[in-house]
Amino acid sequence: MEAEALITEFASGVATLTFDRPEKKNAITYAMWQDLARHVSAIGADHATRAIVLRGQGSDFSAGADIGEFATLRAGGAGARAYEAANSAAFAAIREARVPVIAAIRGICFGGGFGIAAACDIRLAAPDAQFSVPAGRLGLAYPHDAMADIVNAVGPQMAKYLTFSAARIDAEAALATGFLLEIVSAGRLDARVAELAEAIAANAPLSVRASKAAIAAALSGRPEDTELARRMGDATFESSDYAEGRAAFAERRRPVFRGE
Repeated sequence: MEAEALITEFASGVATLTFDRPEKKNAITYAMWQDLARHVSAIGADHATRAIVLRGQGSDFSAGADIGEFATLRAGGAGARAYEAANSAAFAAIREARVPVIAAIRGICFGGGFGIAAACDIRLAAPDAQFSVPAGRLGLAYPHDAMADIVNAVGPQMAKYLTFSAARIDAEAALATGFLLEIVSAGRLDARVAELAEAIAANAPLSVRASKAAIAAALSGRPEDTELARRMGDATFESSDYAEGRAAFAERRRPVFRGE
């Protein structure tokens, strides 16, 4: 793995992870998949983290998995399964992060890059963003857990279209499916993403986490997810943040939440 292929920065409760291989359109190596899973899990578990932003260095979000490694690391069944497990671990870390994860997308967002974006909670893009899931052209199957993220993000028909045809869609089409929250001018994208992340970071962390868990439970339908969401919601009722929110409202001031 090249030095600093995944850069992490932290400010005001917001962690920003940047894929830093612009000369390769931020294609993700096997080592980067492993690092992404570790970094997101560790950062999300940190009490000081209120939101995570994922972005690509330069003009692209990510071209997905680095095809240059396929002939060696992903050549046979065993290697391909190990590689897919690393993909799935990264997608799961993003999907299951305790805090909201925002994707800031420019240019190419293909394959595994699309999977990363689909696992995020919120996605914003510049007008030049392009999206594709080209597994069908490579003779590969997409991981079933990541496919669930895609179906949740774009709906079943668009998921079928993207995976069956390997076609590209532009930012306007992605916005129409609900995959994107907003299209923002290229010069404003980073500022708009920072503004959104800071707004999330200013809110009560326990409340935001409980909302994320409740939405995940609604999507999965699994009883264990529903029970976790119920427990997390219950925990807000006796929290000091709830007392602070009530006091700030009564005193007409901005609340200061501690995540307790």
